[in-house]
Amino acid sequence: MVFKRRDRRPIWRVGLEFLWPRGGWTRAARYVKHRLHRLPDPPHRIARGIFAGVFTTFTPFYGLHFFIAAFLAMAMRGNVLASLLSTFFGNPLTYVPIGVASLSTGHFLLGTEMNAAHGSILQKFGYAWRDLWHNIRAIWTDEVAHWDDLAIFYDEVFFPYMIGGIIPGLVTGIACYYISLPLISAYQNRRKGAIAAKLASLKKKKRVDGRTD
Repeated sequence: MVFKRRDRRPIWRVGLEFLWPRGGWTRAARYVKHRLHRLPDPPHRIARGIFAGVFTTFTPFYGLHFFIAAFLAMAMRGNVLASLLSTFFGNPLTYVPIGVASLSTGHFLLGTEMNAAHGSILQKFGYAWRDLWHNIRAIWTDEVAHWDDLAIFYDEVFFPYMIGGIIPGLVTGIACYYISLPLISAYQNRRKGAIAAKLASLKKKKRVDGRTD
């Protein structure tokens, strides 16, 4: 296959590079920024895509962010590729503050709070996965399904996260929209000017060569 990697990376290497890409997250951010600037679409459509991607990172639907961002971008008539690239706003360096902001806002809006008796957030994740896996096995065995830890996870983590992520997601998404819009416009205008100047130089060179001949 043409696009198949010649050097197969072990699973641990894939996981490590997901947490810390080659060259670091600064280089990855520059790459995403470069790709966003060079997208062949009007600035407002690219900026809408950026909004959709950034907003999606504040939702608890991990593993589905690409699909949600693409759907929002299409609904807003934004650039879908820009939305996919912008989901990298959520990464191992930002997921903790995103999660804290979303959960805190959610519990504040709902008038609820985390119950320490049910364990930490990580423990709630672990208990919920344990219940989920047990219930899947229970479909084909005589075991009894358990929903207690899944219910706790939904009430104390997932639902507050989903509700609370709306406000910080909107604020951050709108901020990224208005920051990116003039930057992309300036980049595209500068690029158009450079291309026009290059074409003019080529035409001038052809005229000079024609006279020489």
